[in-house]
Amino acid sequence: MTNLPNCPKCNSEYTYEDGALLVCPECAHEWTLLTNEEEADAVIKDSNGNVLNDGDPVIVIRDLKVKGSSSSIKKGTKVKNIRLVPDSADGHNIDCKIDGFGAMKLKSEFVKKA
Repeated sequence: MTNLPNCPKCNSEYTYEDGALLVCPECAHEWTLLTNEEEADAVIKDSNGNVLNDGDPVIVIRDLKVKGSSSSIKKGTKVKNIRLVPDSADGHNIDCKIDGFGAMKLKSEFVKKA
């Protein structure tokens, strides 16, 4: 008998496989286990293809307009201590604080690892 993980929603141990899905009979939650290829896709990379991690410093590679502000974030601005948000719906997968602007969200395609 294989050891299947508990349900991530209700933590039930009575999960079972149904094709490619795992199913919980108690709460009817269905999910999949990520394969190595899908886990690799979930990795956040900078504009040069380097893997980013929480706490990394990055540099902005082009001028970025900021909504609600008359100024912009200039090319070459160094941002310290980033926090990654891999499942962001709007594509802004980096949370950070930028001097002079405060808390911001950035897209990884506009930064490079410092």
